[in-house]
Amino acid sequence: MQQKEESNMNRRISVAIDGPAGAGKSSISKVVAKKLGYLYIDTGAMYRGITWALLNAGISIDDEDAVEAALSKIQLELRVEETGLSVWVNGTDVSQDIRTQYVTSHVSQVAAQKAVRTKLVEMQRHMASVGGVILDGRDIGSVVLPNAELKVYLTASVETRGYRRWLELKDSENISLEEVCRTVAERDAMDMNRKESPLVCVDDAVVVETDHLSIEETVQTLIDLIRKAELGGHHG
Repeated sequence: MQQKEESNMNRRISVAIDGPAGAGKSSISKVVAKKLGYLYIDTGAMYRGITWALLNAGISIDDEDAVEAALSKIQLELRVEETGLSVWVNGTDVSQDIRTQYVTSHVSQVAAQKAVRTKLVEMQRHMASVGGVILDGRDIGSVVLPNAELKVYLTASVETRGYRRWLELKDSENISLEEVCRTVAERDAMDMNRKESPLVCVDDAVVVETDHLSIEETVQTLIDLIRKAELGGHHG
């Protein structure tokens, strides 16, 4: 009996974290993964990498055939480094470039395309197959890892999410809080209403609302949920 408990305690699970833009998925997942020794896979950065590559190559993202044809020429790579996860496209580190408002305003349109999702979902499943991983995105629990041992839906109001995103951008980009909130609301609408893998809170996800939680409190909430799931505890 004791032996079984020990093996359960060491069980490394797959964690799916979904939620709308600006809910804090990436920053929270990164910290949780580091504390638990898990691998963090930022799926949003993967879609941003593809978006940057298409825009940089002058491909019209409205032209789905052109986008699909261009995908075979885009070599996307995530590297785990001391400073965190870096994103490389065709041998170039684009980790900073993919965070600009220009890429942000186009990423939902690119991510809605079937060819893009098919390519990246396959990559994500392959990366997650080792266990001990945290993936965050829009369709992790519903499409990418429907059998994940723990699914979390991380969310907050549009106002809260817009304010957080604005704080990240205001020093590097001349942009108003209203404009950022509008972008967040537009992304919500696109992500929830798209045909391919829309943003959805699956029935077996634990909903964590972060409006009134600090980063530390949210991190601890997730760690507690993961530890419970590692032991085979039921959640929800």
